[in-house]
Amino acid sequence: MTFSFLTLTAERLSLMMDKRGGIEDQAVHPGKYARVERERRFLLVEPPAPSAVTVSSVINDRYVTGTRLRLRRADFSDGRCELKLTQKVPIPQPGAVQGLITNTYLSPAEYDVIASLPAAPLSKTRFSVPPLGVDVFQGHLHGLVVAEAEFAGDYEAQSFVPPVESVAEVTDDTRFTGGRLVQASRHELLGWLAEYGLHPEAS
Repeated sequence: MTFSFLTLTAERLSLMMDKRGGIEDQAVHPGKYARVERERRFLLVEPPAPSAVTVSSVINDRYVTGTRLRLRRADFSDGRCELKLTQKVPIPQPGAVQGLITNTYLSPAEYDVIASLPAAPLSKTRFSVPPLGVDVFQGHLHGLVVAEAEFAGDYEAQSFVPPVESVAEVTDDTRFTGGRLVQASRHELLGWLAEYGLHPEAS
């Protein structure tokens, strides 16, 4: 498989995934394939207690170079494996509305083809503690624990009470989004966490 073929595949994927709603004057409009993503994020000091977790999954993401595409493999503690391609179109405004998101679920063969494209990897373990998903990051991001809550509507998002374990809400801090974290160095992460009074081990 040549690089030119991989580049062409990425371009075709971008075009295919672009059948979505639009973002006009900071308002988000869902389309036929895309939905509005509403999410709030919180920093935690540590992972949740095992007794509170309903299911966990090991997530390996690949952020495809030069695109807004994220390829994900999620291996669940109950034996399931989920493969999907996601396109996120962010909107630069504060609040729970993050932008538009489009998901395409893949077969193993489809996953393998897209996984051959150049990409930046990001690994984490997600613990489901309804209504939160708590992400515990690995590799050079170890020490970072982020809780996320997703919402179907604006009122639900606005009225959500942050978890008592929350150190700070970082919904409006784009440094703690996957697309930014995948580019961050260990030094940068430690600096960001220090701003919120968190000081995980430097190594």
